Amino acid sequence: MTCNVGGIDRGIRIAMGAALIAWPLFLDGPVWGWIGAIPLATGLIGWCPIYLPFGLKTCKVKKR
Repeated sequence: MTCNVGGIDRGIRIAMGAALIAWPLFLDGPVWGWIGAIPLATGLIGWCPIYLPFGLKTCKVKKR
């Protein structure tokens, strides 16, 4: 797996994932808030499988 999620994208994914998980945990939000585990995991890992078919990369490309 090569990195395909960049810095700003990772930060947004981690923040939104954590917020979605915290919603049902602390504020009696709906159970579907646990879907936040997906953006949280992809942000922490730095790889998103949905980007593959579209050839998307938000991370910087290393120059040779």
